[in-house]
Amino acid sequence: MKVSDVIKVLEDFAPSCIQEDWDNSGLSVGSPQAEVTGIMLGFDCTPELVDEAIEAGANMIITHHPLIFGRIRRICPEDPVGLAIIKAIKGGVAVYSAHTTADKVPGGVSWAMAERLGLQDIRILDGDQYGLGVTGRWPQALEWEQAAARVKEAFGIKTLRCSKPAGPIDTVAMCGGSGSSLIEKAREAGAQLYLCGDISYHHFFTPDGFAVMDVGHFESEVEIVDVLYSLLRKNFPNFVIRASANLNNSNPVKYY
Repeated sequence: MKVSDVIKVLEDFAPSCIQEDWDNSGLSVGSPQAEVTGIMLGFDCTPELVDEAIEAGANMIITHHPLIFGRIRRICPEDPVGLAIIKAIKGGVAVYSAHTTADKVPGGVSWAMAERLGLQDIRILDGDQYGLGVTGRWPQALEWEQAAARVKEAFGIKTLRCSKPAGPIDTVAMCGGSGSSLIEKAREAGAQLYLCGDISYHHFFTPDGFAVMDVGHFESEVEIVDVLYSLLRKNFPNFVIRASANLNNSNPVKYY
């Protein structure tokens, strides 16, 4: 099996052509013609993940966030991105990412968020066949305290950054990662609550009957690793595929 065979499965699910213009989803290190000995999945391609892959005998890494995202002026071991690139090249490890491609596809990041919350009638928030964010409905409306408890349980978080309470809530919109640009779209779609990560201070000033919750960037998106793992396991049932053993501890944001 070659790297290109794995890429085909990934892009049949999340086509590279739907990524945002500013994104860098796809193969960032390695050759599509290289033979694959094993696959390691993670959220970010850190030097530690490359080490883990090599130790496990995997020569292809698949992550959500791209290893090479912005402009790179130099590659040096003192920089985490540079060190990961050096380790991947020296170890013969191909690196692929499904970033906004997995954000925009049905069954991807935002859909996984909605399913965790137990929402029904899930629809794309901003787009048609593909798009960013989704909306969904709870079978029964929840009061603010109930909704907050449901969100914390679903995303495994102890503390939420929230605007002033709203309720009752039956329609919820969400977007994994940095989704504050869709706050107005969510309100226009009839949602009483919008979830995403990286919400800035001024976005917490919300009109009556509409609220926002910041569930964290990592927390909102990390389940895509399980989604991609299941996809690859289904298509390559007899191949060595692993998710990082350190996945749940790889959030770079720490809370004290």
